[in-house]
Amino acid sequence: MACTLWVLARARDAGLKKLERVPPGVRLVVGDTPEAFDGQPPADAIFVCSMGRELLRSVLPKAPTARWVHSRSAGIEGIVFPGLAESGVTVTNGRGVFSPSLAEWVIGAILYFAKDFRRLVESQRAGKWDPFPPEMVQGRWMGIVGYGDIGRAVAARARSLGMRVRGLRRRAGEPPGDPAPDEMLPAERLTDLMALSDDIVVSTPLTPQTRGLIGEREIRAMKPTGVLINVGRGAVVQERPLVDALRARAIRGAALDVFETEPLPAGHPFYALDNVLLSPHSADQVPGWLDDAMEAFLQNLDRFLAGRPLQNVVDPRSGY
Repeated sequence: MACTLWVLARARDAGLKKLERVPPGVRLVVGDTPEAFDGQPPADAIFVCSMGRELLRSVLPKAPTARWVHSRSAGIEGIVFPGLAESGVTVTNGRGVFSPSLAEWVIGAILYFAKDFRRLVESQRAGKWDPFPPEMVQGRWMGIVGYGDIGRAVAARARSLGMRVRGLRRRAGEPPGDPAPDEMLPAERLTDLMALSDDIVVSTPLTPQTRGLIGEREIRAMKPTGVLINVGRGAVVQERPLVDALRARAIRGAALDVFETEPLPAGHPFYALDNVLLSPHSADQVPGWLDDAMEAFLQNLDRFLAGRPLQNVVDPRSGY
């Protein structure tokens, strides 16, 4: 099948080399400005690599024949704009590519606090013999806000440690997938999940409904021994009440891979708090992640060319 594929990417994008493997008959047009697509054959499909919504908003009207838009990222908040859903194109994302690495990071964060690795490192550096009893995570409750692909990957690894899993999702009546949590709560019971769980994992995408979802009320509901872990999107968690709770030792700690503002500004309170574990939005940037993301797209491209159902279809209206 002949196909014109517009690729929204900067010329230095390392993933472009993978596109040398596109099947015969696929014409590639690569650009990072609206003008790069002027006068080009209209796209049948658009692949958003390293560019975002403004470029997609500009070029989509130039491609009236486009039937598919793929986001290399798992989150689609960076490409959604008013009118995308109404355009009728099918939108897919990179869901699943990043879940294993993020899930491993979450488990590492849980063990970091349970075993108090910071104290161990500080004692070693000080040349100090400081025995103390580490905690077990077996039997603890993990609460997962956003029981999607990332949440399920986290749950599977938590189960291997003997943890119990409590999930929360907007569409609580849908089958949760594998593994099923020990308990599934609807979105309106978020405060209950925060109060009942020992470790809170935020893995929900950023949508109008989830922006600022975790605020003062939810953080105050947490156990004093609770740990908040965010591998979803920074804007889902309100940082001011989180900083206040951490300073007051109202909760044990927080492990954060994402932030309201990135890069995290110099002088931000998180840098100085000894009960915070920071990662510069790199928990999923493991060796091979880019190859995996490009491979996922190429597999979907094969489906598109063959007229088969696409994988990882998302709803631009809901954001996932």
